[in-house]
Amino acid sequence: MPTPLDRAMQSRTLTPPTERRPRYPALPTISIQTHTKNLTESKSYGVTGFAGIVTAVAAWSIWGGDMFPADKDPTGDPAHWSESEMRIWLERRGLLPSGKASREDLLQRVYANLKPPRS
Repeated sequence: MPTPLDRAMQSRTLTPPTERRPRYPALPTISIQTHTKNLTESKSYGVTGFAGIVTAVAAWSIWGGDMFPADKDPTGDPAHWSESEMRIWLERRGLLPSGKASREDLLQRVYANLKPPRS
C-alpha cells in the first residue's frame, strides 16, 4: 500500500494529500486597475507605435497627401453657372461675395477677376 510520501513523489504537485486543490481552479479576479497597470507597463507599446507610424506614412504616400481632394472649379462660361457655383468660385479666390449680392453682381465680379485667355 503506497504511503503519503510515495503519492507525493509521484504527483506533479508537491502538495500534501490533506490539502487537495480543486481540479479546475477558479479564474483569478483581475481589477481594472491591475489590467490598466499591466498595459501601461507593457514593452510592446514601442513596437505597436512604430507599426502605427509606418502604416500611417504608407497610407499617406499611397494617396499622395490628397486623401480628400477638394471639388474642382466650375468650367465653361460663367454666365451658365449657378449662383452657388459663382459664390464658391469667388470664395476660393478670397474675394468673399456678400450674402446680399444678386446673381448679376456675382457674375460681374467673376468676369472682372477671370484671367484673360492666353493667345
